[in-house]
Amino acid sequence: MSARTVLHEADISRALTRIAHEILESNRGPDGLVLLGIPTRGVFLAERLAALIERFGGSAVPVGQLDVTMYRDDLAQHPTRATRPTEIPVGGIDGKVVVLVDDVLFSGRSIRAALDALNDNGRPAAVRLAILVDRGHRELPIRPDFVGKNLPSARSERVNVLVTERDGRDEVTIETPDAE
Repeated sequence: MSARTVLHEADISRALTRIAHEILESNRGPDGLVLLGIPTRGVFLAERLAALIERFGGSAVPVGQLDVTMYRDDLAQHPTRATRPTEIPVGGIDGKVVVLVDDVLFSGRSIRAALDALNDNGRPAAVRLAILVDRGHRELPIRPDFVGKNLPSARSERVNVLVTERDGRDEVTIETPDAE
């Protein structure tokens, strides 16, 4: 596979800044917001968004993580990864506007699983979706509310999001299979 970088650190920073502003505008401020990152990289992105929202909106926003592994409908086709604990912020999600945060939106199956997992943890007033990269190819009728970058890609390609907290650098790459 050959890889090409499509987003650099500055691009990711700009995208997250824009998403933070859009979340604040959509919600008319930070009140009543809860950000839940979908492991692994969605958690780091949610923490960054929370810091930006606090900086621009003037108050802290609770952040947690929502593990969706056991809610996926494709466990038979894909090897399971280790589950991570779901961490709902103190105060819960009931009556709050929950923003699910993930790195890449592809088929929509992770987000469908997240909605199921969310139901087991409370009843939010509304659920929104923030995605760093939307690559298309939806299999379910799921559409993000906040998108950092639309990156049309072939099904055979792989989109990789790297974040400093886990990977040592911020970068989005697209891997293309080598011609045989």
